[in-house]
Amino acid sequence: MSRMSRIPRSALAFALGLAFLATAPPAQAAPLSPAPAVQTDRTAQAAVRVVRYDASRAAEFRSAVDQAAQIWNDSVSNVRLVAGSPADFVVLADNGWPRAQPVGRGRGTVWMGRQATSQGYAPLRIATHEIGHILGLPDRRTGRCTDLMSGSSAGTGCTNPYPNTAERAAVDRNFAGLTPPAVQFGEIYVDAPADAAP
Repeated sequence: MSRMSRIPRSALAFALGLAFLATAPPAQAAPLSPAPAVQTDRTAQAAVRVVRYDASRAAEFRSAVDQAAQIWNDSVSNVRLVAGSPADFVVLADNGWPRAQPVGRGRGTVWMGRQATSQGYAPLRIATHEIGHILGLPDRRTGRCTDLMSGSSAGTGCTNPYPNTAERAAVDRNFAGLTPPAVQFGEIYVDAPADAAP
């Protein structure tokens, strides 16, 4: 093979390579990932706080306590209640009026008093209300059934166990560290009707 026949072949290969490059579609750049959104709401940035509760001594109220914990879990985003130990708060059954003693954010003792249920108050509403104290909510004796923290002031006909919008927001703020809880730590909050015998 002569040297002359090699040149045209390499020239032909070079020309074909250029032609291919000219007709090939341009390479697509990988899409850029969007920059992470900057969150200005400190509530959204707060880590979810897990609060463990022990209802093993809540006797016949055990199911109501577990349901109340689930209601709070479905209602707020900055705290999650789970049954377990070591417990942050305990729930006990006794024969008095329902009451709670918060000793810290998410910590304390709840007593599910049979005196209330014997008079017709709903156990699930009682449990959710008393856990509300542990989560930092005070009593608000408004008499309105829509207010969970109105407690016994709403009467025996009220069975609503759900916190309202303001109550949910207050708990989220408490556990985001945006506001101090409105309860006094160490105080016992007794949920008895105003006309109840001491």
